[in-house]
Amino acid sequence: MNSQELQSVIESILFVAEKPVSLNEFRSITKAKTSEVSAVLEQIKGDLSERGFNLIEKDKTYQLVSNPKNSEVIAKFFNEELRRDLSQAALEILSIISYKQPATRIEVDRIRGVHSGESIRNLMVRGLIEEIGRKDGPGRPILYGTTINFLKHLGLSSPEELPQVEEVLGEQKQVIEET
Repeated sequence: MNSQELQSVIESILFVAEKPVSLNEFRSITKAKTSEVSAVLEQIKGDLSERGFNLIEKDKTYQLVSNPKNSEVIAKFFNEELRRDLSQAALEILSIISYKQPATRIEVDRIRGVHSGESIRNLMVRGLIEEIGRKDGPGRPILYGTTINFLKHLGLSSPEELPQVEEVLGEQKQVIEET
């Protein structure tokens, strides 16, 4: 893999990663030398310095973040974004997490049959779900659960107060039979 291809792969990984990526992870995935990966990361950092993204390094891990110069505009965007209604995808994910919690993104993806990362981030920004731990096993995926804020919106004090799945399905069946 030449330097340009390596840079493309590393940029793609940084873009889709939900958490900081270590130098060793880049090396393992790309099969490139540490010096090559480090050089590409420095190149990316320099290329992005005056753009909308920055590449930050902390404890030999790397992550794309928004440029701090744009923080006011980003805050305004998120305030407007939070006022919008939830999408159908977000409602599906919220339902899955609220009834299955704790749930990993992969479990949610498997149930829905599509990638849910962006909607999960949206629900976290809105304060409706949160990280509640990590699952034991390969990769130790993040576990998500609903927040107190979610329960407040529904007028509940605990997830146990949610209607039982059988109740909801029974009501839907009755509505279908009546039409």
